[in-house]
Amino acid sequence: MRFAPAAVALSLVLAVSASVTSADDRQAAPRAATLIAQGDAALKAGDAQAAIDAFEAALAVDPGHTPIFLKLAEAARLDGLQGKAIRYYREALDRDPDNFAAISGEGLALVEKGALEKAKRNLTRLESLCGASCPETRDLKLSIATGTQTQFAAETSAAESTPASN
Repeated sequence: MRFAPAAVALSLVLAVSASVTSADDRQAAPRAATLIAQGDAALKAGDAQAAIDAFEAALAVDPGHTPIFLKLAEAARLDGLQGKAIRYYREALDRDPDNFAAISGEGLALVEKGALEKAKRNLTRLESLCGASCPETRDLKLSIATGTQTQFAAETSAAESTPASN
């Protein structure tokens, strides 16, 4: 009899934690899934604004579906809106802190924005979570290396183009 309250509390904790961990595995609402498909088609066609519109509509239909934030961030990056993309990636990370795609995507957007040190922090976090061989880690590492070279080349050409003073 003394163990009954503890057993009830333990079973409640297990039930709640199981429901929280499985919350991200659910499918999108049918109408949201249709809008996501429209957004994907627009993204493949290179129409970032139409994709953003479709994904935002899908988010309005199903605000609890985290992958929509990743799609919105991808479309925002394609449209050159890295700050907005970072905000969407962070929203996805608030909902699922260990989402490899969100960590990597945020890092890629940070590289595109020129924030290489912050991107390197994302790379370190990603390496600790999934290792150096996972595709998200490799993509971010390559992007950081390319971004560093691009930034160095831009600084070098800017230094060469400024006239020397007398």
